Amino acid sequence: VNQGMNIWPSNSSASEPVTAAAAGGGEAAAGGGGAVSPWDIALCATGTAVACENALVLAVLFYTPSLRAPMFLLIGSLALADLLAGLGLVGNFTVQYLLQPPNAAVALSAAGLLLTAFSASVCSLLAITIDRYLSLYNALTYHTERTLSFTCAMLLLMWLLCLGVGLLPLLGWNCLRDQATCSVLRPVTKDNAAVLAVTFLLLFALMLQLYLQICRIAFRHAQQIAVQHQFIATAQATSTRKGLSTLSFILGTFALCWIPFAIYSLVADSSYPAVYTYSLALPATCNSLINPVIYAFRNPDIQKSLWLACCGCIPSTFSSRPRTSSDV
Repeated sequence: VNQGMNIWPSNSSASEPVTAAAAGGGEAAAGGGGAVSPWDIALCATGTAVACENALVLAVLFYTPSLRAPMFLLIGSLALADLLAGLGLVGNFTVQYLLQPPNAAVALSAAGLLLTAFSASVCSLLAITIDRYLSLYNALTYHTERTLSFTCAMLLLMWLLCLGVGLLPLLGWNCLRDQATCSVLRPVTKDNAAVLAVTFLLLFALMLQLYLQICRIAFRHAQQIAVQHQFIATAQATSTRKGLSTLSFILGTFALCWIPFAIYSLVADSSYPAVYTYSLALPATCNSLINPVIYAFRNPDIQKSLWLACCGCIPSTFSSRPRTSSDV
């Protein structure tokens, strides 16, 4: 029953468990000399790239003492979640094709790791959004209220909640005993997948609302500055448009990566062709590849640390303007 337990799609029936069908519709047999699905290879390769990229972000944050502000803790939480997601993808491939004989507990643990990691990734993105909103909405009291200990406590609670989600398959919330209840992501049941999908869509709606509020506040600030300093009105308008473009890119990327997969998980089940699930799951995993670019590598402080680590110098053209969490 190994192939009925992987978190990624399986097109098998209860009486004939096999691995997920490849894009051409063929069945991939696990272990030994069986064929390996190219979709699984793509997911494993993506997971490797995700793990390496986010490990670099964590290394920079860990070895740079100046990067200890709450905003960097949030970025670190996101990088840790995406690192675990990458390792989970590689681990799932190993369990599916290399682990012989099959082991139910190991397969469920791999599924739990992926659920925990991706849940923490989405929740970390929401935490970053909330932090950016509060830094604008409560600009005067933000730095006194959002202390390091407060941020650590909130992140700990968030990770415990995500860990609880990841433990559900191991605690019996799986479809191993009733294949008819399986969702497109074995061993998650259809009901559990629907709850996760609806929860994700609600979190995205909250993020969208918060970013709309950020835009309103930013435009209001820009208008106030323009009134007080007429001579920089054009430059301020350009900066505001750039910020709006960045917000659109952040939300657009997140929506394109995750929403199709969430909606599909809500309406589909394990009887659907596996190629549909793979083609939607792969972009969702790629979001963890994009997150470091959006949230870490664009940050001037992190860029400075990377330059120092790589070549021991900082380019003369490098901007030294400090970046706050309100920057988008």
